[in-house]
Amino acid sequence: MEQKTPLYDCHLAAGGKMVPFAGYLLPVQYPGGIIAEHMAVRRACGLFDVSHMGEVLYTGSDALQNLNHLLTNDFTGMADGQVRYSPMCAEDGGTIDDLIVYRYGPEKYLVVVNAANRQKDVAWMRSQLFGDAVLEDISDTVAQLALQGPQAPAILKKLAGEEAIPQKYYHFVPRATVGGIPCMVSRTGYTGEAGYELYLANRDAPRMWDKLLEAGADLGLIPCGLGARDTLRLEAAMPLYGHELSAEITPLEAGLDFAVKLGKEDFIGRAALVEKGEPAIRRVGLRVPGRGIIREEAPVFAGNVQIGRTTSGTMLPFVGYAGAMALVDTAYAAPGTQVEAEVRGRRVPAEIVPLPFYKSQK
Repeated sequence: MEQKTPLYDCHLAAGGKMVPFAGYLLPVQYPGGIIAEHMAVRRACGLFDVSHMGEVLYTGSDALQNLNHLLTNDFTGMADGQVRYSPMCAEDGGTIDDLIVYRYGPEKYLVVVNAANRQKDVAWMRSQLFGDAVLEDISDTVAQLALQGPQAPAILKKLAGEEAIPQKYYHFVPRATVGGIPCMVSRTGYTGEAGYELYLANRDAPRMWDKLLEAGADLGLIPCGLGARDTLRLEAAMPLYGHELSAEITPLEAGLDFAVKLGKEDFIGRAALVEKGEPAIRRVGLRVPGRGIIREEAPVFAGNVQIGRTTSGTMLPFVGYAGAMALVDTAYAAPGTQVEAEVRGRRVPAEIVPLPFYKSQK
């Protein structure tokens, strides 16, 4: 039985088409459609309900040591109010999840995990806990809204003072007030666009939703669903767990070298990643020059040789062509390489291109 987020009734009132996702009922789209929502985020602003995400608190004098052991990135140099992305590996180097870490202080961190992986992640985190550290899963008490798009700063300024708005990407204000509602405001997102994610108490979420939509009405703000969230993250080449990352795919194969600090003392999966050496496969972009859309799990060929498979793919509304991400043999990963993907028994020509397909100035 799927759960409802605190914004369920808001979605119904706005005409959201509800579908099951990661154990929750969430809107896949609203009456205007996915393309209109996608373009609103690129050109103006969109509002997403991401309350299904999981939130885990780490506290204690050994909280930092736990995170550095558990995750591939290095959190030693983080400042209060800073945010950092990291994969989390198993001993064999495969990816358990990718997540976001917020530093409140030297002994308090918030870790945000993917909704579909919450139970698995929390169980793994508990099994690895050591020293003076306490782990608390607070997911059921926290709602999360994502305000994404170039007009997001102007909309937020209507409801909050400068002190409540983080100025730098991947920074946050832990105790802010927006529209008279207490919340945490983070300059982060999953669209490749400028924007914010607001964390707040469940009971306050519907009021915040309405306040944001009202404040942004004259700036093109519209509610957006899961469909646009997926096309936006794909256009920005952001990995999705279960597609570009999995227990069988390492962060290095997925091209996340920036978040894997092999030089730090140790972390779970480090020995396996070092032993594997340079990845034999790499994540690349595929651009379709003609007709045809390549979806996930399509075999990719160079001539008659299968060199990999796609992990995500669709029409990319803003850049205006069909694109896909794929994991291919490194020998064929250079931009400009001509390949074909097999779609329902026919070959669709494509070209390997650099990622991302779209990059905002943020």
